Amino acid sequence: MAQVKFDSKMLSALEGKIQLIQKEQGAIYLVGPIQLPVNLYGETVTFQWYCWLGCDEVATDYQKVIEKLSSSNLAELQQSSVLAYGDFANDEEALIRMHSICHTGDIFGSKRCDCGYQLKESMKMIVEHGTGALFYLANHEGRGIGLFSKAMAYLLQENGYDTVDANETLGFEDDTRNYDDAIAVLRALRSKPVTLLTNNPKKLEAMQNAGLQLSGRQALWGDHSEFNESYLQTKVRRSGHLEEEVACPNV
Repeated sequence: MAQVKFDSKMLSALEGKIQLIQKEQGAIYLVGPIQLPVNLYGETVTFQWYCWLGCDEVATDYQKVIEKLSSSNLAELQQSSVLAYGDFANDEEALIRMHSICHTGDIFGSKRCDCGYQLKESMKMIVEHGTGALFYLANHEGRGIGLFSKAMAYLLQENGYDTVDANETLGFEDDTRNYDDAIAVLRALRSKPVTLLTNNPKKLEAMQNAGLQLSGRQALWGDHSEFNESYLQTKVRRSGHLEEEVACPNV
């Protein structure tokens, strides 16, 4: 790996753009904001993009952080990121979406789930609302079982298993996703209440247990089809997903 060349132009561009979020063990490094124009339903919308990386070692000198990262193969590690819109830090009302990566739905547009729809629709809702952020959680594939295991679960689903039974038959829990790092990043970006875009009560519970100020929850259903009918029914029947919107007291 080539040695990092710290010239004045590079230092000026990165100064103030790398933030350290201390954890009980290790730290999160948050880089951004970065202007990111996005094609959203045929229109170009500019979001503020952040990306974060969890590290066991803590370095407050960001030049040392850069030197360390240049010798690491980060392409083989998963990093999550955030798309923020509007004055996310200061506006009184903001929508947020904690979106778990779905390789098949988000990238290929698979109709076996509603993930691709939820991704684009939540971005649209945030833009229409005027302020919000989409957290894209890269280590959440298949509700935490990983892409290869998800592929095996799909094979089981083609042979009569529902989503929950397929995961559990392979030795996994139905949902092992963890939101601690995403919550830490959210706290670094905003201190005011947020409305959570989700149908999943476990996401709502994770936010509340962390002591976040929630002004409500907004349901996010859509893209029903013959291909995902069983999948959506299992979400409600087996995983307890909610359909109605709810107001939340500040916690």
